[in-house]
Amino acid sequence: MISTSGVTLRYGKRALFEDVNIKFTPGNCYGLIGANGAGKSTFLKILSGEIEPNSGEVHMTPGERMAVLKQNHFEYDEFNVLETVIMGHTRLYEIMKEKDALYAKADFSEEDGIRAGELEGEFAELDGWNAESDAAALLIGLGIPRELHDKKMAELSGNEKVRVLLAQALFGNPNNLLLDEPTNHLDIESISWLENFLMDYEGTVIVVSHDRHFLNKVCTHIADIDYGKIQLYVGNYDFWYESSQLALKLAREQNKKKEEKIKELQTFIQRFSANASKSKQATSRKKQLDKITLEDIRPSNRKYPFINFKSEREAGKQLLTIQGLTKTVDGEKVLDNVSFVVNKGDKIAFVGPNGLPKTTLFQVLMNELEPDSGEYSWGVTTSQAYFPKDNSEYFDGVDLSLVDWLRQYSHDQDETFLRGFLGRMLFSGEEALKKASVLSGGEKVRCMLAKMMLSGANVLLFDEPTNHLDLESITALNNGLIDFDGTILFTSHDHQFIQTIANRIIEITPSGIIDRVMSYDEYLESEEIKKLREEMYPEEV
Repeated sequence: MISTSGVTLRYGKRALFEDVNIKFTPGNCYGLIGANGAGKSTFLKILSGEIEPNSGEVHMTPGERMAVLKQNHFEYDEFNVLETVIMGHTRLYEIMKEKDALYAKADFSEEDGIRAGELEGEFAELDGWNAESDAAALLIGLGIPRELHDKKMAELSGNEKVRVLLAQALFGNPNNLLLDEPTNHLDIESISWLENFLMDYEGTVIVVSHDRHFLNKVCTHIADIDYGKIQLYVGNYDFWYESSQLALKLAREQNKKKEEKIKELQTFIQRFSANASKSKQATSRKKQLDKITLEDIRPSNRKYPFINFKSEREAGKQLLTIQGLTKTVDGEKVLDNVSFVVNKGDKIAFVGPNGLPKTTLFQVLMNELEPDSGEYSWGVTTSQAYFPKDNSEYFDGVDLSLVDWLRQYSHDQDETFLRGFLGRMLFSGEEALKKASVLSGGEKVRCMLAKMMLSGANVLLFDEPTNHLDLESITALNNGLIDFDGTILFTSHDHQFIQTIANRIIEITPSGIIDRVMSYDEYLESEEIKKLREEMYPEEV
């Protein structure tokens, strides 16, 4: 168990946390949420002892062990992969190294023998004899094949290092687990493995993630950072979001009879009670949900951008035809005779482990790259708006305020209109006068979305639009694209984003494309698709 008493952290006059008192108990997984800059990662560092608060204390049950997902990907470059994982259990690793040093001594004494016996006893108690096999199982579950286990960390790619460090944090079943963005750089199979691991995990988990599907699968509670305080809520992320929106709606309708409010709340809780994410805690969680009263659910103070795409004209039936597109990038053939037709109303998610073919396809369709062969044709009634994966050319070295930046893409040049539009995207007051060149990653994304909304296009192309966005902006974009009545072509690693938007899935593989009209979950669960992917990824899958 981890708890805090009176934790306060200030940077100058700004209080990031003020008198935080909270308790995290075993058997539960807590999703730590908050707007960008609210202090999610900082709070994890306070819990781990990496950052000292100005006042207050962090308490952990005596004898318990804490593990943290490391963010320094170069810290273990001199060690091999398997050893790096075992280092996650500090005491076990210390015993192993001391044992090796003793047994390597040329003048092994009686005193050394006694010490070795003590170490062997503790080694056995910590299940040391299974350490290597347990570490290997974790690595394989996270997509690190056995042939990499004896290599140096320095020989691994960045994505592979992330997986090894995640295995290190999970190794040895620590009592308390702190995970900051654990799904970054994981593929669908590895995320699913991690979800199942955490759902069966009996310790205390505190996780920061922008992956709503992941938070919904593993979290039993949400810890919401707002105005320097942390408020605990029972349930997963969707439950928190829906209940906070319901509370906001009820607060706005004060004339509504309390009995009607309570009935609406009870219906809502009943619907979510059946959706407990951790099987072992399902019954207790349902009891907790059943005890929630109207007063327990508060409106969220979080601000959501207003994202609403409207097409200026309706597209005809002929949208986009692609025939035999082939393109080689840096000696690698990333598009090989790709052909398909986009129909009116399609919302197509382009999926698969390799991002380059998808990005290349979008660049070709937006006339940024010339194909080596093949052709494509847009329907005469179509208009396109494009969200590139790399938006730096729109901002780097641009000496314009946000108002003037947006003015470049607007038919309406009126300052009041532009400021109002920026306000909807959370750039209000003086924020609208910031220079475009100094924006954060998330702010740039919101500007690009504003540019796209002003275009009035009836076909939208998005290449990883949720990168750099906080949960609030992801949710707003997600809802905006669900409501859009035009056609969408997009790529994303966000499971919930794909599942709730796409009605068609296209995967570009080395051996051709897989094209199915179905939801993302249906695509992932289809045995026919699994067999097809094995054939089309002879080495990767």
